[in-house]
Amino acid sequence: MASKILLISLNRCVSPDPVFPLGLAHLNAVLRHAGHETRWIDCNVNGESLVETLANFQPDFVGLSLRNIDDVLIRQRETYYDGLAPMRDTIRQHSDCPIILGGSGFSIFPEKLLELSQADFGICGEGDGSLVSLVAALESGGAHNAIPGLVFRQHGRIVVNPAVTGVPDLELSEADRPAHIADFYLRTGRMLNLQTQRGCAFNCCYCTYPLIEGRRHRRRPAELVAAEFEQLQRLGARHTFIVDSVFNSSPGHVAKICEAMLRRNLKISWSCFLRPQGLTPELLKLMARAGLTHIEFGSDSLCDEVLEAYQKEFTFANVLESSELAAREKIDYCHFLICGGPGETRATLQTAFENSKRLPGAVFMAVVGMRIYPGTQVCERAIAEGRITRDTDLLPPSYYVSPHLTADAIFAQLQEFSRLSPSWIPGDPGPAYLSLIERLRKRGTVGPLWSYFSMAQRLWPQGPAGGPRP
Repeated sequence: MASKILLISLNRCVSPDPVFPLGLAHLNAVLRHAGHETRWIDCNVNGESLVETLANFQPDFVGLSLRNIDDVLIRQRETYYDGLAPMRDTIRQHSDCPIILGGSGFSIFPEKLLELSQADFGICGEGDGSLVSLVAALESGGAHNAIPGLVFRQHGRIVVNPAVTGVPDLELSEADRPAHIADFYLRTGRMLNLQTQRGCAFNCCYCTYPLIEGRRHRRRPAELVAAEFEQLQRLGARHTFIVDSVFNSSPGHVAKICEAMLRRNLKISWSCFLRPQGLTPELLKLMARAGLTHIEFGSDSLCDEVLEAYQKEFTFANVLESSELAAREKIDYCHFLICGGPGETRATLQTAFENSKRLPGAVFMAVVGMRIYPGTQVCERAIAEGRITRDTDLLPPSYYVSPHLTADAIFAQLQEFSRLSPSWIPGDPGPAYLSLIERLRKRGTVGPLWSYFSMAQRLWPQGPAGGPRP
């Protein structure tokens, strides 16, 4: 039975760039293959209002996708789930169709967000197969209580079924990236995105990827990924971001994709998240030939003592080697750092800064404090140290800061690093840098722009127009 399904991306974050709602594209593909009709609303994109869409489309089901819980910035603590209840109210005023909540953000707090939103159902983890199964069960009046990952109410309590994982093997078509939405992201961020695998087998103490996607890497076929790159190029994308938690979880997987792209003679550049370990000169050369221009390393620290506490399972020697390989291939790269987590002290921060001087041409994006999410090792540590209890509501942002430091002390030390080296960018980019991004995007600049932040700090050490640095 064919149904009409309205898919809504709730993400409103546009800093530093708006991100195309890739999860909806994968949902759209499986729904389309199951014979359903879909329509999208993206809260970042101006267009038909929700009320108009409900009236004109008259959906049988509405799916709400919550990508992020908050901005993961200890000073700002902006949250993105506050609009759930008002949107539910609007839908209920104009339709009696079931409301289904999902997305990576929802999957971290399924019970709390189902209660807050008063949605009819939720899907925790990967929604591809489970959403199709739920729609089929509700259409036919059949049983739905055993659907993997389903979040539902039973006998006055919320039940969360264990999720299952699989390989997203459907090829996305242009129909899975609606033209008016794709055009918005091409105009504003100058790029689109794709995913080559799901799951993460690594053990970083703070990370939710294993909770959301599972601990087993499930990789898409290389030819399927290369075909998607080609499709994005046809849509007008000059740059693509690979959103995998760690693209180089398998060197063989990376090599197969790069070789498939080279066979298609693609002219699109791309960037990705990499783990600074296991890279070789041959692999970096191949990646550069296939169009890699920017690397974002999830290093988290440049001090071995802190890396061990963060359970990163690599050392600064690996970070140094990976950085030198990227520099040799003239690939722009940055290191994302979490300053002030377990094991951090003023001395380890200083060690990180001294080590940063050894990384040729690197940019360092440093945030303060480690966001605590349920189910993570840092959450267990915070409980053991008496910072939180098992009953603490972690939906409002809560952070772990080393007992040897305060957030203000860390910010002060990072600002000093930034004064000494323009490659250090502490905290969230300020208004001057966001203005710089806007100007660069309007000029057609593609790819990540953190390298321009560093350049701006060199040009304006006191901030543009002689003002304070943002």
